[in-house]
Amino acid sequence: MNHLGPPGTVFYLLAFATAFSAILVIVVRNPINSAMALVATFLFLAAIYAQLLAHTIAILQVLVYAGAIMVLFLFVIMLLSLTQDAEVTPRLSIHQVVGGATAVALVVGLVLGRWHEAGGARAKETLARFGTLEQVGGLLYTRWLLPFEAVSLLLLVAMVGAVVVAKPRI
Repeated sequence: MNHLGPPGTVFYLLAFATAFSAILVIVVRNPINSAMALVATFLFLAAIYAQLLAHTIAILQVLVYAGAIMVLFLFVIMLLSLTQDAEVTPRLSIHQVVGGATAVALVVGLVLGRWHEAGGARAKETLARFGTLEQVGGLLYTRWLLPFEAVSLLLLVAMVGAVVVAKPRI
């Protein structure tokens, strides 16, 4: 018996596809294939935003992340021409164990938090304004202006650094 209905089923299918493609980003050995899996993750995430009626954020997700940022990532990957030099034997390290335990704890916390979620009139009022251009623009150019510009500068420095590192091999 399905209590979710069509929107809930679609949401969970998109969430599963997002998680699966995100796992592929980590597991795949080829950097180009990993970047393509990241594009799929971004697109599935944009579909989730669209289903949650945050159309502005969905469009920004596709334009900024799946478009511009991924072009930058692919440019850097191809510029550095990453190749597999040596055969790597898979070993379980302490970092992987701690990372896995942290991921499991995060998922358990999210599931438990979902059961104790509180709603109300304030939540419905916030949901009505969520993701509109007015709200995004207002927050971006007032409260988050400095972090927004800092991230822009950080991406520029990262790209210039990748070119400088790869310059001797070009």
